Amino acid sequence: MKYLTVILLLFTLIACKKEEDTAKPKQAAVKKDPIVKEFGFTLNDFKVVNDTIENGDTFGKLLSEEGYDAAAIHKITENIKDSFDLRDIRVGKAFTMLKQKAAPNKLQVFVYQPDATSYYVVDVRDSIAKAYKKVRPMTIKRRLICAEIEGSLSETLSNAGATPALAHELSEVYAWSIDFFKIQKGDKFAVAVNERYIDGTQYAGLESIESSYFEYKGKRIYAFPFKKDPNARKVDYYDEEGKVLKSMFLKAPLKFSRISSRFSPRRFHPVQGRWKAHNGTDYAAPTGTPIMTTANGVVERTGYTAGNGNFVKVRHNGQYSTQYLHMSKILVRNGQRVSQGDVIGKVGSTGLATGPHVCYRFWKNGVQVDALRMKLPSSEPMNAKEKPRYMEYITPLKKELDSISDIKFSK
Repeated sequence: MKYLTVILLLFTLIACKKEEDTAKPKQAAVKKDPIVKEFGFTLNDFKVVNDTIENGDTFGKLLSEEGYDAAAIHKITENIKDSFDLRDIRVGKAFTMLKQKAAPNKLQVFVYQPDATSYYVVDVRDSIAKAYKKVRPMTIKRRLICAEIEGSLSETLSNAGATPALAHELSEVYAWSIDFFKIQKGDKFAVAVNERYIDGTQYAGLESIESSYFEYKGKRIYAFPFKKDPNARKVDYYDEEGKVLKSMFLKAPLKFSRISSRFSPRRFHPVQGRWKAHNGTDYAAPTGTPIMTTANGVVERTGYTAGNGNFVKVRHNGQYSTQYLHMSKILVRNGQRVSQGDVIGKVGSTGLATGPHVCYRFWKNGVQVDALRMKLPSSEPMNAKEKPRYMEYITPLKKELDSISDIKFSK
């Protein structure tokens, strides 16, 4: 009986101990802040202030707001002037201040970010300030985009996850082959691009177009960049047969717009209210849109007439001339030599015009003709000696474009 009593007592004590343990509240685990490193510093060690440069801000002003007097500011700027030109600080650019965590939160490090790819560090922790520039690690990623036109080229590329910069680059590549004012829903394209990424994740821009095709008016127009001289900086684009895409003339004097009126022997004039010939092509665009000369040449005449408004006429050679009407501003002078793509004026509505547009007129052998119906001369063709190297280079690229298109559009 004695032993039984001892055993019961032990069980009672164990049960009470369990109840005590259950009744005690569990201590919450201490959650540690994740370690954050940027600009070469552990940000957890500082009070971090992120801001942007505003109108009136200077490096000296920012330091004075942190309690530095004129003498100290002068000493710091003298120490860092050879490493960091403070005149390069621009409104709207980001900067970061790393301060002591403890009061009075004295400034330790100033970081200025002029762009997404680099930054300047001004370290004022020691008696002698120092500054240096750092460039973020950059990687190049390649990808293929294949799509069918749904609206504009920009909209279609955006839906495919590409940036507006690619639309601009493609319009440059095909400026002599495709009138982007006339692309239609259902036109197809594929493009292989190289893109820049900071630290492997942050998009930093388009590096290059490696290959592409655009299906326009039922025909695939291929484009492959190729240097005739491997050491040259200039790159021209050629098709799958080695024919240069670049033509003597651009397809249009504006990059993006719409055709509002075509060349016609009989058109009802919206201002004069009568039927008459319209010897040009009208491209509607917002006032101020840059107008480009469509080919190399010499400015033959600039001026103003009641009908044409502000205009520029360019002579390209003994056979061809072009004219650009209704400008809001003329940016060239008589006798000035211009190159294809140069901006010669801005879209306006001067003269007999109901709204902002440019009337583009085209002369061949002194007669005004429809530029959209002209078969325009090409630029210098590829040398026969270079063609085997070119064909070997583009064969796998073309096969890749065709393969992805077959997969995409055969569904």
